[in-house]
Amino acid sequence: MKVTIYTDGSARSNPEGPGGYGTIIEYVDPRGQLHERTFSAGYKKTTNNRMELMAVIIGLEALIKPCDVEIISDSKYVTDAFNSHWIDNWKKNNWKTSQKKDVLNVDLWKRLLLAMEPHNVTFTWVKGHDGHPQNERCDKMATSAADADDLLDDEMAGMV
Repeated sequence: MKVTIYTDGSARSNPEGPGGYGTIIEYVDPRGQLHERTFSAGYKKTTNNRMELMAVIIGLEALIKPCDVEIISDSKYVTDAFNSHWIDNWKKNNWKTSQKKDVLNVDLWKRLLLAMEPHNVTFTWVKGHDGHPQNERCDKMATSAADADDLLDDEMAGMV
């Protein structure tokens, strides 16, 4: 089963301001019919990178059986972590960067890796704010979530 997940994150006062994510999952069934699910949520105090990661995690965690998944994101932070194999080096070096510093957002990177396990996942980068329809929708969902009144707590924001 081939699934495409479009994602975006937003933070209003990055770092450590209100933020949100937007996720669109698309699947075309064997009859050619498009199925779509959307997710978004906002947080009181977070970072843009955490929201970019949450958008991907929520999309993957919503899948109920193993899939071939293409993640389409405007976040180089997310796409390069996999396409440039940063994540492999971080894991090999006990979650340290090449500069021997702690990798930020380890809680979400580990959650993302767990969410990826049953799937065959690829990452594609698209330029943000460049007219890509689903990316623009995800951006609107993320910023609307960040501006909402019912914001969640991001317990790990500001922590390594």
